[in-house]
Amino acid sequence: MERQRIDKWLWHARVVRTRSAAAALVDDGHVRLNGTRVDANSQPVRAGDVVTIALDRTVRILKVQGFAERRGNADDARPLFED
Repeated sequence: MERQRIDKWLWHARVVRTRSAAAALVDDGHVRLNGTRVDANSQPVRAGDVVTIALDRTVRILKVQGFAERRGNADDARPLFED
């Protein structure tokens, strides 16, 4: 797998609890990919991309390291990004 939808990746990386919450972050304009605002949930992310997420009172900057077929526990999510 070389790429994945941004909303699915955020959910698999356990940044948010649900995929619909990930979609809402993107729809509200709180997600940037390599410095550019993401305007579609289907925007693909690739390994090496930098994702910036504005959460409640924090901003997280994550470098995409990999992808997952399924959402797992927190230990499974750690190799997906570099914080």
